[in-house]
Amino acid sequence: MIRLGFSPCPNDTFIFYALAHRKTDARGLSFHLIIEDVETLNRLALRREAEVLKVSCHAYSSLRDDYVFLRSGGAMGRGCGPLLVAKSPGRPGDLRGGRIGIPGRLTTAFLLLQLFLSSADEDHRQGDMPYTFVEMPFHRIMGAVREGKLDAGLIIHESRFTYPAYGLVEIADLGVWWEQETGLPLPLGGIIAKKSLGPSVLQTLEELIRDSIAYSRAHEDEAMHYIKHHAQELSEEVIRNHIALYVNEYTLDSGDEGRAALEELMKRRETAPLSPVPHILPESTIPFRG
Repeated sequence: MIRLGFSPCPNDTFIFYALAHRKTDARGLSFHLIIEDVETLNRLALRREAEVLKVSCHAYSSLRDDYVFLRSGGAMGRGCGPLLVAKSPGRPGDLRGGRIGIPGRLTTAFLLLQLFLSSADEDHRQGDMPYTFVEMPFHRIMGAVREGKLDAGLIIHESRFTYPAYGLVEIADLGVWWEQETGLPLPLGGIIAKKSLGPSVLQTLEELIRDSIAYSRAHEDEAMHYIKHHAQELSEEVIRNHIALYVNEYTLDSGDEGRAALEELMKRRETAPLSPVPHILPESTIPFRG
């Protein structure tokens, strides 16, 4: 029995629909499903509590000794990066001293934000941290910005399609920044598996994921009920746009370019002058501020 963890986001439930419902041949493998938000999955992986998990690429940097990054099932691509949003137009430097909502300290989005700010802010490059980050579930960030609890929010997943409905505007697109900096696709997350499973099982897992994707693509309407059941955003148009963006050629096989992107992210995490202890507060400590 293999413990398999993935998120309730539409791209993950699309990818794993067939595998979860035994619509395809599992080739002798059995799975116990764990469906949690990606930050919870990151922490499960850090505790080595499951054999196969969807994790942020940021978190994977601390897991490489025990897990291998599978070539299929990942969230990589172009034009799919996290957005920094606020109620009013401005520049990132205008947020100095402010509060920025983040979807988890282990998320790739937060690493990208730190890299972006360190490149754009002289004080940040010197290790100063003139921002307060507030850690909270991704689907509550936009509402908190709209209500004045936060000065800005770092949004991911389907939020990139819905933030205008909250009266918010884009301050920075971190995916665009990454692509301009590196020329590479953005590695957001991926499926990792314990090396102890062995080469044969690891190869089978990659094949099962591709089989599951193929089934969902051939039976999208059938898979949609399952996807909607887990999604934070119930608009079918938003869900289909989300899947079209995040389930792409790199999901089937990250390839050489995807692997290069992952290694570049790992290298920048190690070499960038990031603050060793960023000022991160829990959501419960943030009072309303109109």
